[in-house]
Amino acid sequence: PNVCAVQKLIGTNRKYFTNCKQWYQRKICGKSTVISYECCPGYEKVPGEKGCPAALPLSNIYETLGVVGSATTQLYSDRSNLRPDIEGPGSFTIFAPSNEAWASLPAETLDSLVSNVNIELLNALRYHMVNKRVLTDDLKHGTTLNSMYQDLPIQIHHYPNGIVTVNCARLLKADHHATNGVVHVIDKVIATTTNSIQHIIETEESLETLRAAVAASDLNSLLESEGQYTLLAPTNEAFEKIPRETLNRILGDPEALRGKCLSTEPIEGLKSIFHAEAIIAGLTMETLEGTTLDVGCSGEELTLNGKPIIANKDVLATNGVIHFVNELLIPDSAKTLFELAQESEVSKSMDFFRQAGLSSHLTGSERVTLLAPVNDVFKDGLPVVDSNMKKLLLNHIVRDQLSSKYLYHGQKLQTLGDKELRVFVYRNNLCIENACIAAHDKRGRFGTLFSMDKMLTPPSGSVMDVLKADHRFSTLVAAIQSAGLTENLNRPGTFTVFAPTNEAFRAMPQGELNKLMGNAKELANILKFHVADEILVSGAVNALVRLKSLQGDKLEVSMKNNVIHINKEPVAESDIMATNGVIYAVNSVLQPQASRPQERGDEPADPALEIFKQASALSKVSQRNPRLAPVYSRLLARMKENSGGF
Repeated sequence: PNVCAVQKLIGTNRKYFTNCKQWYQRKICGKSTVISYECCPGYEKVPGEKGCPAALPLSNIYETLGVVGSATTQLYSDRSNLRPDIEGPGSFTIFAPSNEAWASLPAETLDSLVSNVNIELLNALRYHMVNKRVLTDDLKHGTTLNSMYQDLPIQIHHYPNGIVTVNCARLLKADHHATNGVVHVIDKVIATTTNSIQHIIETEESLETLRAAVAASDLNSLLESEGQYTLLAPTNEAFEKIPRETLNRILGDPEALRGKCLSTEPIEGLKSIFHAEAIIAGLTMETLEGTTLDVGCSGEELTLNGKPIIANKDVLATNGVIHFVNELLIPDSAKTLFELAQESEVSKSMDFFRQAGLSSHLTGSERVTLLAPVNDVFKDGLPVVDSNMKKLLLNHIVRDQLSSKYLYHGQKLQTLGDKELRVFVYRNNLCIENACIAAHDKRGRFGTLFSMDKMLTPPSGSVMDVLKADHRFSTLVAAIQSAGLTENLNRPGTFTVFAPTNEAFRAMPQGELNKLMGNAKELANILKFHVADEILVSGAVNALVRLKSLQGDKLEVSMKNNVIHINKEPVAESDIMATNGVIYAVNSVLQPQASRPQERGDEPADPALEIFKQASALSKVSQRNPRLAPVYSRLLARMKENSGGF
């Protein structure tokens, strides 16, 4: 009974009176902890008994300070003449700095306090007090308490991981009851604050460039207003690391500046504050602009997106907290398309577009969407850039800045190369022509980046046009014309054509081929079996997809070892795009179920023949067993009924 668990950080004096949410980690900021146990506040051990069964008698706040590890606060209370107040009647709460907290104060700060104990030290201690009893359950996130020094506010934050902060100081030991109130031990000496975030920016020399950026982006009023913000404030050094051209572009663009330079971060998408002491593991934050950041810690350092770039943390303001960062955070919303692609899975595509002389479309203020193939597409090197390749790359740039979540099936997109691209929405993929989107969008200042799984092939004619232009399909073209299907495959539509190559027709027995070509009706039936009336690109094929052919039977399209199969036959080439469909080259002529030669085992059973077989077997048995003779007689009678007699 009355035992509290404590996580002790190995190699330090830091303790965390933990809760179940933290136990499974057994780590604080990546460093291992040891779980130990001690008596909960107000209880002690009894020799020979389990736990801490004995309740300690309550004493006043002054005496309690000496018991809970805050003897220095007790000493300063005596020196500043606060002792009579916290020994006498009343109901108070004191957030008492630990002995280590007082020892860590800068020497000049501590000297100024103890040299004027009756004013400075007394006021400092009164700022740590509230004129009522406040327990941990009353310390709600985002609330303020009026201190006993001029009613100045104390900011309280109670985080989901169990950490409670008081003006950025972490609550170490909570709820030590006293006869005249309650004592909470904290890890810092807290100070009053009367300045807003904006005022701190205006007076801090290391934030001079940020000051100009705030003015240019018209964010002064926001940072002066009431609220609970966390500002990740880039220092002058952070701005100096940015290329001058990029910095000038942003400073001249207020909208990009609002998103890029400030990164005013409300935790979890809310207007709230995060303090350094609240971070004991990684969490995701969302900025006012909508960008997400990964905030974590490594030992004593805070990290942003995995980098230890926070130079000065927990500078408290009346409307939030400031962390100084020595690297400028650049959200996607302020980047050009080239900046979006740097160090990404499409960086080789950017080199490709640059070689083709298309940089101006991807760095200016033109509203476009770039369909950029991922680096794996170019694992064998970039293709040679000639006039045809440049035209193809222009068709990877779509007019207007799009978002994939608003694309719909059948939508038409216009490219800078004056081609029309179709959108296909499938159960497991979102594709534009033959290429499918391989990653989430990256939306920049003027352009959006779609990472594509392959180079696009814009359609260049109808299905018949494409087949006629490819010498591999000359026999098929003749067959289509002979069967009277030319007009069907020229008209607008959404066809998927599994096109037998010349090799496929040569593989057929000559007699069977001659018979097929000589029967227009049967030929049309076979050819319709090779066509489905919906577009299916290879990126939509996962395990198995069934299509209904124009002939009426089902076609089974599957993926095996990264090769598309149609009715278990491998496809020679996929995704040959046409304006009215898509073509797959196959090296066999597919046969509908009704046209396939049936083996004897598949033939319908003759009832009389089956009965005869049974009867023949039974006749031998019946000769040895008289009891089966009547059965044999009945079988013979059934045979006569079915066959009309022998």
